[in-house]
Amino acid sequence: MIDFCSHGSVPRPTRADLAAAHHRTIPDVIAPDLAVLFCGINPGLYSAFTGHHFARPGNRFWPALHRSGFTPRQLSPDEQDLLPTFGLGVTNLVARATARADELTADELTTGGARLRDLVAEHTPKALAVVGVTAYRTAFGAPKASIGEQHETFGPVRVWVLPNPSGLNAHYQLDSLAEEFRKLRLAITHPGTTNPHS
Repeated sequence: MIDFCSHGSVPRPTRADLAAAHHRTIPDVIAPDLAVLFCGINPGLYSAFTGHHFARPGNRFWPALHRSGFTPRQLSPDEQDLLPTFGLGVTNLVARATARADELTADELTTGGARLRDLVAEHTPKALAVVGVTAYRTAFGAPKASIGEQHETFGPVRVWVLPNPSGLNAHYQLDSLAEEFRKLRLAITHPGTTNPHS
C-alpha cells in the first residue's frame, strides 16, 4: 500500500508497479448498520497499487458521491476510511485486481455474489449498491437487471444497481452518474420511497 503525502496526491505508478499489483486485494471499508454499502466489480491495477478503492484518475466514484450529497465534500481515495462516518462502505464483487474487469470469469463473479450476500447479511446496511450492471447480471443470474432499485432484496437490505463510475463508461457523464447516486440517497433517506420497478 502506498503512503500519500497529502490527500489526493497519487503517485504515478510505473509499468512494473502495475504489473506487481496484479491479483492484489484491497480491504473492505465496512462497519455494521451502514446506510449504503457500495460494491465495485473488482480493483483495477491502479487501485491495487495504491491500496485504495476507485483510485484511478478519471474514475468518477468520489465526485459522484459528493455531487449526489452523500459526502459534504469530495473525498480523495486515500480518505476512504472516513466513509463509515458518513454511513457508507465499499467492497468488491471479486477481490483480485486485474487490468480490466472483462478478465474476470463468470464463476468468479458468481462466487463473489455469494460472498457479497454473506457480507450484507453480516453487516446489514440499509442498501447495497452494485456499481456495474453487467457484473451484477452475471453475479446474481439476473440478465434483465437495469440501473436503479432491483426487485430482489437481500433479506431486509434493498439492492440498487448504479452505473459503473469508470471514466471508460461513456454512457454516463458525471452529472448523469451523480443523478443516479442521488436517487439512491433520496430513496434511503426517505423511507416511504418505493421500488420504481414494482
